[in-house]
This record gives sequence, structure tokens and C-alpha cells, in this order.
Amino acid sequence: MDLRGRSTAGLVGPIRIPPPLPILRRRYRPARRSFRRSRQPRQPGGTRGGGGGGSSGVRGRGKGGCNLYEGRWVKDEEGRYPLYEPGSCPYVDDAFTCQENGREDRDYMKWRWKPNGCELPRFNATDFLERLRGKRLVLVGDSMNRNQFESMLCLLREAVPDKSKMYETRGYKISKGRSYFNFLIEDYNCTVEFLLSHFLARQGTNVNGQGSRNAILEIDRVDKSASRWKKANILVFNTGHWWNHGKTARGKNYYKEGGMIYPQFDALEAFKRAMKTWGKWIDENMKDRENLVFYRGYSTAHFRGGGWDSGGSCNGETEPAFSGAIIEDYPTKMKIVEEVINEMKSPVILLNVTKLTNFRKDGHPSIYGKGKTRGQKVRSKQDCSHWCLPGVPDAWNELIYATLVYEQYGVG
Repeated sequence: MDLRGRSTAGLVGPIRIPPPLPILRRRYRPARRSFRRSRQPRQPGGTRGGGGGGSSGVRGRGKGGCNLYEGRWVKDEEGRYPLYEPGSCPYVDDAFTCQENGREDRDYMKWRWKPNGCELPRFNATDFLERLRGKRLVLVGDSMNRNQFESMLCLLREAVPDKSKMYETRGYKISKGRSYFNFLIEDYNCTVEFLLSHFLARQGTNVNGQGSRNAILEIDRVDKSASRWKKANILVFNTGHWWNHGKTARGKNYYKEGGMIYPQFDALEAFKRAMKTWGKWIDENMKDRENLVFYRGYSTAHFRGGGWDSGGSCNGETEPAFSGAIIEDYPTKMKIVEEVINEMKSPVILLNVTKLTNFRKDGHPSIYGKGKTRGQKVRSKQDCSHWCLPGVPDAWNELIYATLVYEQYGVG
């Protein structure tokens, strides 16, 4: 342990640099809200997220107390899915438009999530929009959250009679090149927004004694976009995938804490400290406000024979996995997330999609990502991390809607 009581696991001789300048904060007066909810107590042995890691918390439970995140995928027999037709939504990034990119099978769009012991409320986009009236729904995270953001836009768009009254306020087309999108739905005076933040922690650069610059990650400071987090009524956070590769995984001269850059530091320990920093920010800035805060769990990748950058593949998968070790897989990062949420003072709803995505090896773009058309040569790198739209992220947003219903959010 160091003098501040921090673990020194993975640490070798810190380099000392001047401490960062203080963050200037401005006061923000939240809008009046139409409902109140009491803070839910943490259950013994559980998490307020109530997710798939064997926890038994109040959050994440549906009618009759069933766990929304323990269940199975069942084939849609009513013709309800997909909830919007492929090619009908202009907000889907080219990388996720699998049908337009040449994928011919359609069954991957016709599965619905069925929790054990209960049914999800039928998704109602009009009711969802009524609950969002006058509010801001903000998704913060990496490209997986952009995947979910695009799904959310498409789902809500189905209930907007005049499509011209739903638009990005600055006219931007969705692409991975921009870090912020703000869609206004005029008839409901609400916005659905996306803020790119790969780590939820603050990225920066350091200049060494020779004048060379190198990227760093400040694990004791939240992302610079946090000034916009404060203004949201509903927040959906995620991080995880960017911690697995490159300089982040190597941890060499990369992680900064206080006035120190660690020459070598363990990535998993860095993730834990960054999540605690995020949790502290939520506690300090959201505890007296009537917000809903979600943390969306790790979304499972399905690479065969390698990783995303080493020849891994998933093409040819046409149905979910129904057995095998992957069904019960639960990453250490998710256990860390549950631990952090349990220690927080403010209620956070763990949108624990990890186990439900374990099944869905059929739902990725694979070779049908951006730029792929019929007859083209198979790309050297397949996308087995993101999801086709329509597809699996629609179920994540159905779970958000179910939570709004069970929480009676936006009613009265």
C-alpha cells in the first residue's frame, strides 16, 4: 500500500510529474420531474444491479421478482420481430446494416429475450416516448453503446408520425468519426444523445523530457464529457472492450493517478480504479437528483480461431448457441462492476446483458460490415464484437423500457 492507502499491485517505481489543474465545475439546476422514487436498499449478497452474476438485488427484477437477465432466447412466433425492418431506419451506421451489406439469412432478427418466470412488457415505442417527454436520454460509452444508441433511435422512430420532426440537431450523419450526437424528437420535446467515451476515464497526453508525446489514461478522473452527464435525466453507461488490447492492456507508461504515471501497471486493477472513480462521480453528482442511471454490462464477442486482429471469425453462424461453456461465462470485469455498484451510495441499475449476449453468436456483422457487398472477397478482419441492426441491441433497449415500466418512470 502507498501513503494514500492505494494498492500497489502491478506497480513499479512511479515517475512523478506536476499534479493536474483542478476541474472547474459549474452549478446546474435540474429540471422538475414528474415522479419520485425511493432509493432501493442493497440486498444481502446481491447488487443493486441484480444481474447475471448470481446476485439477488432488487434492481433488475421484473413483475413477481423474476430476474430480467436470467432467461433464454425464444423464436418469435407472432411475427412481431424485428421491431423495425432492415433498411427502414436512416440512423444505422453502415457497419451494422448487415442485410444491406449482403447477409441473406434473417432468422437472427427473429429471436426475443424471455426471462425465466415472467414476460417482458410488450415494447411500446409511443409509451416510451411519453415517458421521455421533456427529458434527456444520454448513452455514454464506446462503440458498443453507439450500437445501442442507433438501435434506440430506430425503435423510437417507429412511433414518430412525422419523421422529419426527429433529427440530429446539427445535421450530422451518424458515423464513428464523431464523438457526440444529439437527436431531438420535436413532438415530445425530448432528446436522445450519445457521448463517446471509451473508458469513462479521462484520456490525455504526456510530454516527456525529450519532448515526445504519448497517450495516457487518468484513472482518477472521469471523462471530459462529464459536464454533459449532469444534464441528463436517464444515463446509460458502458466501458470494457477498449481495456482488452493495445497500450491499455500492456499498461506501460500509460496509466496516470494523481501526479504519477506508472511505468507498468495491471490493466484489470486500472479498470477497477477507473470504475471506482466513475462511481464516486455518480455518488457526488447524482445522489440528490431524480435520475435513472444504468450501467450496461459487457457485451460478449464470439471470435473463433483468433481475436479481432488475429484472424478470428464468426461468419456462417445462423442461430444462437444453446449449450457450451460460453453460456455461463462471466468476465472478471463484470464482477468488478458489481462490486463497485454495491459500494455506491446512489442507486445504479445494472443492465446486465452479458449472459444474454453469450448465446448470440449469430448476431454479429462478421463479414457483412461496412463496405461489404454481394460477391466481394471476404474481409481479412471480421466484426464479431458489434451487432447487426435490427438485432441483439434492440433487446437491451426493451429491457430499458421494461425498467421504466416497473419503476413507473415518467408516469403521473
